[in-house]
Amino acid sequence: MIPPAESLLRYDTPVLQSRAVDRTADRKTPKARSLKPSPQQPPLSGPVPPPPRSPGADAPRQQTEEVLNALLPPREWAEAGQLWVQQVSSTPCTRSDVVQLTDQLDALLGRRQARETGICPVRRELYGQCFDELIRQVTINCAERGVLLLRIRNEIRMTVAAYQTLYESSMAFGVRKALQAEQGKSDMETRLRELELEKQDLEHQLSEQKARCEAVEKRELEIRQTEERKHGEEIQFLKRTNQQLKAQLEVTITPKK
Repeated sequence: MIPPAESLLRYDTPVLQSRAVDRTADRKTPKARSLKPSPQQPPLSGPVPPPPRSPGADAPRQQTEEVLNALLPPREWAEAGQLWVQQVSSTPCTRSDVVQLTDQLDALLGRRQARETGICPVRRELYGQCFDELIRQVTINCAERGVLLLRIRNEIRMTVAAYQTLYESSMAFGVRKALQAEQGKSDMETRLRELELEKQDLEHQLSEQKARCEAVEKRELEIRQTEERKHGEEIQFLKRTNQQLKAQLEVTITPKK
């Protein structure tokens, strides 16, 4: 496990855990200042535990550290087969500390290339660390105020998590609807091609029926004209026959002189 990265939340000097790393399963979370340094001390270049203090003089400080550890748990990491624990600092802050915290926040935002607008996990993480540091500073002066700020922080995180879940759900819903729309578009394009082919087939059938109808009308017109011509000839023949018969009849019935 690698050591924790740089954080805006102020921590005390790391303390070496007395037990080995492979026994971490049955160890309990160390309390503030109750940890005893291991007999095997790290070299002078590494972090060293703070000197012991008098129990009577450190009673309020002990209580403050317990509250801080409850609100902001210590962080742990393994290094060279040894377990190190680093608790939140209980040192009161000054105005210069707040100004320095502001400068550190701006420097980290620029160093880690956090985006100024929109959703940015880096900016959210750094502002979360800054808010935790403010909770630490307030808790040292007033524990109740620190607990209230922690409650506000948790509520903000829960709200952000709810919005994130809603955003992810909306994105998934949008993607699903887009896929459905794309599938529906493909189906409609296929249906459109089928209807166009059906339309062409119906137009071809209509053209054939029109051509057949025109052929039938033409044939019927020819037949009607032929029949009318034959009928006219018959009428003319009957008229001539009638005139001849009429003339013969007149000759027949006319008395001879």
